[in-house]
Amino acid sequence: MISAAVAPGLLDGMVPGPIAFSSGMTGNREPVCKGKEGGQMNTAKLRSIGALSLVLVVAGTSGCGYFNKTAKGGAAGAAAGGVIGGVIGNQTGSTARGAIIGAVAGGTIGAIIGARMDRQAEELAAEIPNATVERVGEGVLVTFDSGLLFDFDSDVIRGAASANLTDLSTSLNKYAESDVLIVGHTDAVGTDSYNQTLSERRADSAARFVRSQGVDGSRVRTDGRGEMEPVATNDSEAGRSQNRRVEVAIFASEEYKQRLITSNGK
Repeated sequence: MISAAVAPGLLDGMVPGPIAFSSGMTGNREPVCKGKEGGQMNTAKLRSIGALSLVLVVAGTSGCGYFNKTAKGGAAGAAAGGVIGGVIGNQTGSTARGAIIGAVAGGTIGAIIGARMDRQAEELAAEIPNATVERVGEGVLVTFDSGLLFDFDSDVIRGAASANLTDLSTSLNKYAESDVLIVGHTDAVGTDSYNQTLSERRADSAARFVRSQGVDGSRVRTDGRGEMEPVATNDSEAGRSQNRRVEVAIFASEEYKQRLITSNGK
């Protein structure tokens, strides 16, 4: 399933959450805006993010809605940058999303990037059905359940998981104009320091695998967030299972954006 998240369109203190829809849907969509754990995000946090994101305003948007990513890439403000993306990432509790938002180009360039990301997201959703694929801003976010990639308390890629990462690597090689951030996460069982180290080791392990499949190492960065960015409660096994994950943020490289600027006479 592909989930489209209205990431750059932060307006009037509203932060739309993922809008889930099947890749084969047509016609009208009825999006459901969600904050963390399916509920409303903290009001003060929303206001803070909204103030930071005025440069990312999408004309004609409201707090929640579905937009074609190509059109939205074209409407996003070009003033958005890595600093704002990083701050928004911290505010929303997602380093991976912040990296994508921080790489926004906007204008004609953003529209071109958005079109490519639309295609890549659709292909990834079809090729890696065990992962969650989302369109965020001008990028793609792929989330793997850690149990799919690793055994308990391990950073060694499971044999059965190699096919998933191989398919991801094939896509990254096909769409070589992107950079990649791989972020590891854990649940809250165990000490903070141990979970932090485990998350880093798992992100590094996934990065080594994609590099071994021919992905240029200079495109790939890693980060470990330990238990600091939960997406569900840690009070139940079901919630902890969701928190144990590896996220792959895919966004246009600076070199590619510069080439587009040159070729489009900007």
